[in-house]
Amino acid sequence: MMSVLWIVLPYSALLSFIIGHFWRYRHDRFGWYSTGPETDRAQRIGGHAFRVGMAGMIAARLTDLLVSGPNSHPDNTFYVVIVAVEVCAVVVATVGAVLLFVPDMIGSPGRPVISPLDRITFPMLVAGLLTRVAIKFDPNSSENGYRTAETLFTWFRSLFTLHPNPEAMVHAPFIYQARGLVLMLFVAIWPYTRLASILAEPVYWLIRRIRSEPPAGRPRELSTP
Repeated sequence: MMSVLWIVLPYSALLSFIIGHFWRYRHDRFGWYSTGPETDRAQRIGGHAFRVGMAGMIAARLTDLLVSGPNSHPDNTFYVVIVAVEVCAVVVATVGAVLLFVPDMIGSPGRPVISPLDRITFPMLVAGLLTRVAIKFDPNSSENGYRTAETLFTWFRSLFTLHPNPEAMVHAPFIYQARGLVLMLFVAIWPYTRLASILAEPVYWLIRRIRSEPPAGRPRELSTP
């Protein structure tokens, strides 16, 4: 059971994440949900807010992961900056998620943009937020004993080595185990939800824009009437 939960499942989630993105690109070029002219203004704002918030959260968590010691926080000033960026990013991403999901979930949209996986995405975001708050205010985690670094960070780093370390999660408190399971499920279903389209849309648009640009020094061809 230890190997299944903390070795097999994370690698399976990562494989689903990679294969899912290839499938989405071949299936609909990440066009399942796009913020086009027909999209509600609130949802367009929500899409932009969610992108900015998610980028801030990912940057803050990766920085914390890379800079933290085996059982300690980063330096005090640096850690305060990380926390401030993460808090602001969480607020922005939460507002964006509400604007994106709630109107279609309670209304009757003209096109079926809500899939079964989309319907569980918002609860998953809430679960991720609650587990993050719970481990953030863990009274047993202090500057001299950073529980997140001792459990989640140690386990996650080991997945990219030849010797995965599931023991770090087996002996972790329940809330840290719940946090790990929520993140694994979120990674596994990500490519199959509208969130993948929302985050991939500007990247895909930029790639198409670059491909459509003529080479330097070569004028763009004019279309005949």
